[in-house]
This record gives sequence, structure tokens and C-alpha cells, in this order.
Amino acid sequence: MERMADKQKILIVDDSEMNRSILADMLGEEYEILEAENGSEGVAMLNKYNTEISLVLLDIVMPVMDGFGVLTMMNKYRWINEIPVIMISAERGSSHVERAFELGITDFISRPFDALIVHRRVVNTILLYAKQKKLTAMVAEQIYEKEQRSSLMIDILSHIVEFRNGESGLHVRHVHTITELLLTVLVQRTDRYHLSQTDISVISTASALHDIGKIAIPEEILNKPGRFTKEEFEIMKTHSMVGAEMLKGLPIYQDEPLVKAAYEICRWHHERWDGRGYPDGLKGDEIPISAQMVALADVYDALTSERVYKPAFSHSQAVQMILNGECGTFNPLLMDCLRDCADDIPQELGNDTAERRNQREMQNVARELHKHEELTASERTLELLEHERMKYSFFASLTKETQFEYTLNPPCLMLNSWGAEKLGLPEIIMDPYQDAQVQAIMVASERDSLADALHSTTPGSPVVQYDCKLTLAGEERWHRIVARASWSSEEPPRYSGCIGKAIDVHNSRIQMENLERQASHDALTGLVNRDYAKKRIIERLQDRPGGRYALAILDLDYFKSANDTYGHMFGDEVLKFLADRIRHSIRGGDIAARVGGDEFLIFLEYKDELESTIEGVYSRVSGGVYQDFAISVSMGVASTDIVEAEYDALFRCADQALYVVKKSGNKGHYAYYQKEHGAMGQAISAVSPIDGSEAGEEAACEEE
Repeated sequence: MERMADKQKILIVDDSEMNRSILADMLGEEYEILEAENGSEGVAMLNKYNTEISLVLLDIVMPVMDGFGVLTMMNKYRWINEIPVIMISAERGSSHVERAFELGITDFISRPFDALIVHRRVVNTILLYAKQKKLTAMVAEQIYEKEQRSSLMIDILSHIVEFRNGESGLHVRHVHTITELLLTVLVQRTDRYHLSQTDISVISTASALHDIGKIAIPEEILNKPGRFTKEEFEIMKTHSMVGAEMLKGLPIYQDEPLVKAAYEICRWHHERWDGRGYPDGLKGDEIPISAQMVALADVYDALTSERVYKPAFSHSQAVQMILNGECGTFNPLLMDCLRDCADDIPQELGNDTAERRNQREMQNVARELHKHEELTASERTLELLEHERMKYSFFASLTKETQFEYTLNPPCLMLNSWGAEKLGLPEIIMDPYQDAQVQAIMVASERDSLADALHSTTPGSPVVQYDCKLTLAGEERWHRIVARASWSSEEPPRYSGCIGKAIDVHNSRIQMENLERQASHDALTGLVNRDYAKKRIIERLQDRPGGRYALAILDLDYFKSANDTYGHMFGDEVLKFLADRIRHSIRGGDIAARVGGDEFLIFLEYKDELESTIEGVYSRVSGGVYQDFAISVSMGVASTDIVEAEYDALFRCADQALYVVKKSGNKGHYAYYQKEHGAMGQAISAVSPIDGSEAGEEAACEEE
């Protein structure tokens, strides 16, 4: 008999002694069972035995501390990284399950549970985690050596790049560390940039190449102790393009993520959020997030390092100078990240040893060890099966499909968790033909017809599509069942069951409509987006040629001040307010769209005087107040009386008219493009007219 000390430990945390007893009976022969009757006792057990516990079976609803409290403590002390947790509970609400998975559980089993299922999932989970730990130990030394070599190459590169301009050699390493820290904080604050852990590693590593273009800068400029002349500064500015061209000229590796990130960083790490950087004058999120982060890290380290032309500033001085905008304008979100981690930067730079860096990389790689090629076939099969189960469960929840598997012998119906919840059934149903809940959902005649269709398939043509009504919560709803029959490999082949899915046809139609709306409408304002507006305008011009049409582009005046004064959430509300005014200012057949940012588009057909039509629209849109912010718009108009009845020509000319209004400084006006004047004709305004002579030649819009 296996000694107790040799058995792996499983901790059962459940306030029901009966549940603990049932689980202990299921697993006690193979595992040593530890029991806790509430979450607090469970945490105490984890603290005492955490390195010895192989698995936790955890209930949700318990006194003193519930299951979520246990998971919170396991995350706090990072036990969740080493100890898998299977949640076993009668609480099957989606919010409970989602929260549990967010807190790190490995699997979820609903009560009442089946002994075979519990045992199989427990064994699979323990095997997977044991294999991961084994592989971590097996390749740790290889990873350490690999990362040590990579770190050495970065250090050598740092020395080569910085040797010529007399810097310490630590600048590249510091930029790498600060970039990684800032990116880590960024992904904790927002998913706006969709950065994975791999992306963070690639960008941080690529940051080492941000100044390679300085190799081409003359030494007398690099090491000049005083301020650059205008000519010298222009030469220094070329290093960003030189570095980018060096990477672009590589004969190989152009598709590698590291090379792509390095190119972005080299070329654009001197761009600034307000468009005042170089070499391309990009602004806002036109600048890749990789270049934005390296730019911030580069400025910080330059401020805190001694240079031939300046002494070093203190950490607090450098942070304050950046936040005050003394070093150029940065993404406000990045400024928030800097505030969040400012106190950690000196410590991270001080502790940035090779061992610490390799340790971080090893933790990242360890997450992927289950894919290692040295897995045996049987172990790999177990892992792939578990991965497929999780994958299909996840996709089923997204697509809102009921997925099922039916075995003929023994008669057993297994449902995915989303489908079981929707149907109000357990995930596993033994002998479903005799089950009263199944009979209430699908009448006997429909079940028999579906079974006959599956039995009538062949191994070469095993798929069945069957439409029927299912009764859910007392309501009959049409569903489409798509199933694939399973046939044995013996001769002659024998029908053994099926796998399939049931699709709520009514819900699928609604989902499709929602997806189509998302593709054609602006998420913030509800107006159609630019691409969809263009499509509709082109169709209108083709379907009804010869009509008199006008296209107007509107720009919200002083919008930047709204964001700067009240914040971006207020700015969003202003845009929605303006969109609503636009929506109520046009007729049913007109088209209104958000072009992007604070620019909007109106396309309309007119029969009589264009001026009165536009003046009416303009007066209804402009004016008014959202809270304390006065609504004022500038607008440029182009009509088919003057411009070719073609979308691109109308848009370009309306944009030129808007440009003249904005450039004149007379915000709150609108103007028409008029071809025969070679420039803007007389501009009409609800406030005061713009003299057509002020428009100048800039507004000329030549026909294609």
C-alpha cells in the first residue's frame, strides 16, 4: 500500500461536511486529503502546506470567508501560480463562473457532480501542473544561458552605440528597464493598445536599438558641450531616419516582430503627442505605442544622467519636468503611467542585474512550457484534450451556442457550460431519453426524428442538419441542430453517438444585425462611420444621377479646450451631444456620419436654394450649450452644382472650404467652395461673413 507521505495532497475547502466526505471517498485512495470547513481555514492550510498541496477543490458559498476570498488571498501570495484550483459549487451563474476564472481557477465543476468526471478532471489537472513544474526545472538552465547571452549582446551594443558620445554605457540598459516598467503599468491600466506579455518583451528588447543611427553622426557634434547651432541640430536629427534605414536595409528578418518594433522605435522615438517632434511630425496615436514609450524612457534617463552639455537632474526633478511639459508633450495616458510607477523607477534601475532580468524572462517562458516538444505522446494528448475542452467552451460562450456530445453506450448527454445554463440542465445527463427535464425541452417525436436522421448517416456522410422547436422557460423557440454522427472503426461500422450544436435561430439573426451595425456605425455617437457613409453616398450618386447634392464637413470648435479643461470623458459627452443635434437637424433621406475625432459629415439632396438649406442645417447644429461648454462649429460645403458628382471630389472640396474657414481664424462660420472664382467665393455665416478675398489660393480644389 502506498504510504500517506508519498501521496500528493488535495485540499478540500467546503462548509458542507457531506460534500467533503463524498469528495474524500472519491479521491482518498490515490491522494492524501486535507479538509477545511471555511475559507479562513483553507487559507491557513495553504499557508502551512502550500509547497506540498497539489490541488485545491474549492466551494464558493461558505461562512467566515467565501471561495472568492480564498482566491483573492491565493493571488495576493501568488500561490495561484503554483497550485491549481477546481471550483466545485452549485452556483452556476455566469457572473460567478467568470469571476472565478478571472481570479485564476483552472476548472469549474457543477454540483451535483459525477464521480467519474471529478476524478478525471482532478487527475488531468494534477498531471498538467506536475508536467509544467518538471519542464520548468528541465529547461531553466537552458533559458538562463540563452537570456544571459541576449543580455550580454545588449550590453555590448549599449557600449558600442554610446562609446562615441562619451555616455556611461548604461543608457540603453536603463531605457530597456524603464520601457518594460511603463508598459507593464500601461497594460494594467487599459487594454487600449492590446499588448501581450510577448509584445512587452519585444518592445523592451528593441528599445536597445533606438539610437543606433548616432553611429552616422560626426563625433564633434555628438560630443559638443554647448548648445547646437541650427545646422548642427538638423544633422543630429537625422539619426532617427538613419537608424530606421539601417534596419529597413536588412536583407533578412524584415518580418520579425523585433525588427518591426525596432524600426518604429528608431524612426519615431523623437515624435511628440502634439505633432511637434521629428522626423515625420506624427501626432497622437499616429505614433506607435512602442515609440511613445521609448521616447518617455529616453527623456527620463537623459535628464537623470550627466552629459557633456549638462549635469544630471535628480529623479524627482526629472519626473516633474516631464509632467510639466518641459520636455515636450506626451500621451496623457503615459503621464498617468509615469505617476503610478515614479517611485519604483530608481529601485528598478538599482536592481537591474543580469540575474533579475533573466528571472523575469524565465517566468514569461515558463508560462509556455506546456508546449515543449519533449512531452511524451500520452502526456501531450492529455494536455491537448484539456486545451481543446477549454477552447471550445470559451468559443461557445462567445457564439452563444449550445454544444453537446452524446454517447450511445452508456447513454450519456454532455453539454457545454453555456448551453447547460441556457437550457437549465446539468452539464452531464445519464440516460437523457428518460430524463424529465430533457423531455420538457424537446418533445419525443422531435427526439426520435433527430435520432433516426443520425442513424441514417454513413461514415462518409455523417453530418445532419435538423430544425425543430425547443421549449425554454415556457417559450417555444426555433433552433437549428447541426450534428456529426460518430461511427466505430470496426466492420461493419456501428453508430456510437454524435457531437453537435444547437443554434437559436432568432438570436443568431439579432447577433448578425448587431455585428452589421457595429461595422457601419461609430461606437461613441451612434452615427454611421466614414466608410459606411462613403458607401451610401456613392450608391446614392449612382442610383439617382442628375440630382443636386451637397456635402458638408463640420469641425467642432475649441474641442481641445473641452478635453484639456474638463477631461476626455466630458469631451466624449460633448461629441455625443453634437451628434444628437446633427441627427435632429437633417431629413430622413440625408446622411450624417462621424468622420473621425471632432469632425462630422452631412450629405443631402436639395431642390431649391442651397444657401437656405445649409443655413437652416447650420443654425440647428451650431449654437447651444452642453453644460458650460458652448457649441460652435465651422463648416465647409461643396455641391454638385460646382463640383463633379463624385464622392472623393465633393469630400476634398468641402474639406478645402473648411480649411479656409479654420485658417482665417473666424471659427463659428461656414463657407462654400466655388470653382469659377478659382478660390472661395463669398462665404456665408450665421455670425458674420468671411470676405472671399481672404480665402486666397489655398482653397482651390482642382478636378481630377
